[in-house]
Amino acid sequence: MSLYDEGHTIAGWTGTGIAAVGSGVVGLGVCTVSVPALVGGLVIVGVSVLVTWALHLSGWGKPPGVRPRERWGMRVRDTEARQGHPGCVGCRLAGRGRRTEIVAPGEPRAESVSLSAVE
Repeated sequence: MSLYDEGHTIAGWTGTGIAAVGSGVVGLGVCTVSVPALVGGLVIVGVSVLVTWALHLSGWGKPPGVRPRERWGMRVRDTEARQGHPGCVGCRLAGRGRRTEIVAPGEPRAESVSLSAVE
């Protein structure tokens, strides 16, 4: 059995449901050659992204990676969402969980390394 439970969250299922409706409206717009239906469907798909992101940031989405089995349930809220999840693009876009550069003492930083004339 896998240790991952990706997407089994309120945020994931809500976003998927809204995106499915939006995709259906886009399909209807294609079949009926209706520009308003196409635009409306694309707007609904865009709203699904924003709703999923908002739910993730409010703790109803979970970070990527392995979690203990007791935190697998859909109704389990993520208490670490306020600090941001390491490696999570959505959290970084919201200004949470920024990566910090760790440089050992005496080690040159990447931008200060000089290249030889050959390189």
